[in-house]
Formats: sequence, C-alpha cells, structure tokens
Amino acid sequence: MRIIGIDPGLRHTGWGIIDVSGNSLSFVAAGRINPDADMPISLRLLAIADGISDIVNKYMPAEAAIEETFVNKNAKSALLLGQARGSAMLSLAQKGLPVTEYSANRIKQSVTGYGHADKKQIQTMVAILLPKMDKTVKLTPDGADALAAAITHAHHRGAR
Repeated sequence: MRIIGIDPGLRHTGWGIIDVSGNSLSFVAAGRINPDADMPISLRLLAIADGISDIVNKYMPAEAAIEETFVNKNAKSALLLGQARGSAMLSLAQKGLPVTEYSANRIKQSVTGYGHADKKQIQTMVAILLPKMDKTVKLTPDGADALAAAITHAHHRGAR
C-alpha cells in the first residue's frame, strides 16, 4: 500500500510518500511545492493542485492523508490555509484517491507520542520510523510533517 501525506500551506505545501507492508513502513519520497509568493492566490492554488497531480502521477499512491486546518486567533490565516488545503484535496480527489483528514495533535501524538511536539521532534521521529530512508535526504519541516501524516494514516487506516 502506498500512501501520500500532505502538509498544506500557501507558501510551502509539504508532501511525503511511504510504502506500507504489514507493520513495515518504507520511505519513498518527500518534498514540497513552493508557489511564488508574489503570484495571485488563485495561481498559487493552481500551482499546489498541479504539483500534487504531478506527484500522484509519478508515485501512484493508493490513499492520501492530509492535516486538518488548525483554527487559532487569526481567522484570515486559517481561511488562507483552508484554501491551500482545499486545492490539495481537490487534486487528490480528481486522481481518485480517498483522502483522510487528521488533526495536527493526532499526527503529533501518533508519531512522537506527544500531541504538542515541535517540528524538530517530528523530524527526528520520522527518521526513526522510516529507518531505511537515505540519510542524505534533507527533510524540510513541511516534508517531515507530510510524512508524519502518511505514517499516522498507516497506523489508523484500519480503524476508520
């Protein structure tokens, strides 16, 4: 089973792909989509959707996991993040992938054992949980978060 995880964002949308065989997890690829911050929002959303579509075409995942939007005090930021998330989800759905949503706390809890872990802890645990990952791979925080979403889905997909 191949799973793609997505950590949505208008500036950086992280993506990560793992293979799952029984209880074994294997790193396939990770990266991020970086729309030009000077482009209009509509074109940034298109860049996210097109980038995800290209990744799905290349790696052929069977299922997808995406981080839910975290709503804090800044409603405008949450709305913009929601637009990036919607663009990613639409692209995945157009490719026929079932998409499962997970809260940030659930992802952090699943990967680190602590629901309020910081980005460095997530990067460290992702490297531990995917021991066959090439040590030369330089994971961005967005890529690590996306892999964490995929790992969370691998652990919880049967319960859904």
